[in-house]
Amino acid sequence: MPELDRPDLERRLAASGHLARLEESRQVPGSWTLYVDGTPQSHVELDRPDWLGFEYVRRIGHAVDLVRPEGQPITAVHLGGGALTLPRYVAVTRPGSRQQVVELESELVELVREHLPLPRGAQVRVRHGDAREVLAKLPGGLDGAVDLAVVDIFSGARTPAHVTSAEFYGLLVPRLAPGGIVAVNVADGAGLAFARSQAATLSHVFAHVAIAADTSMLKGRRFGNVVMYASRDELPFAGLPRRLASDPAPAKLVDGDELRRFIAGAPVVTDATAVPSPPPARSVFLTKPGG
Repeated sequence: MPELDRPDLERRLAASGHLARLEESRQVPGSWTLYVDGTPQSHVELDRPDWLGFEYVRRIGHAVDLVRPEGQPITAVHLGGGALTLPRYVAVTRPGSRQQVVELESELVELVREHLPLPRGAQVRVRHGDAREVLAKLPGGLDGAVDLAVVDIFSGARTPAHVTSAEFYGLLVPRLAPGGIVAVNVADGAGLAFARSQAATLSHVFAHVAIAADTSMLKGRRFGNVVMYASRDELPFAGLPRRLASDPAPAKLVDGDELRRFIAGAPVVTDATAVPSPPPARSVFLTKPGG
């Protein structure tokens, strides 16, 4: 049945009013993309959950690979669920991992679970609600236990202001295990003012910060995604530049003095000054499947 005649592949999301839609590739059966408000937000390969098609998701996936020795189970918290692409990746590359997903839109979770079931044996608990509110109320057993926290929160194509501030990121600090990493997906356009301020904010909260993006993004020439990594401890990223360079869409790691030049006096975001991420032009896709 053509997808245009499949109302079961769509859901109107109660919290935002946006329309969520799943589309399967006509060329590759089992390859699905989730759109929210017309923006591609997640890509899932049902038969290959260890394949990450979106450029920025691959860059977060590298943090999954490097945060602990290969194959070792981790504890992960995902703020923003999407199509549960990264929880699938963690489940198959690190069997036995414990994962918590926080997602505001319950209808989105229902749509994804109905059509894109999780891999067998995946230990993923979904908590419904606002990411910041739920983060503050997560069980005390997660204090000092989270190896990876992924912040990938969008309402349509924009990140809400209240999950961009130093106060918000500060809520993650006591949750992190020694060596734990926070990975943040930041969307921005020409000039990168929002991305620079997010890097400044993470550097204010965490002792160690690095970012990854392609060179045209770093020069502020187009709208796209910058992945930011933060930790209280030194990031285990000796092998990350090689990984980023060999990706289908190569990227560069920026840290140290180069990161300080990137920030270049950008303000630290607080609850009083926070604004949503800038909207893309309607013709712009934030991410595209690769490979």
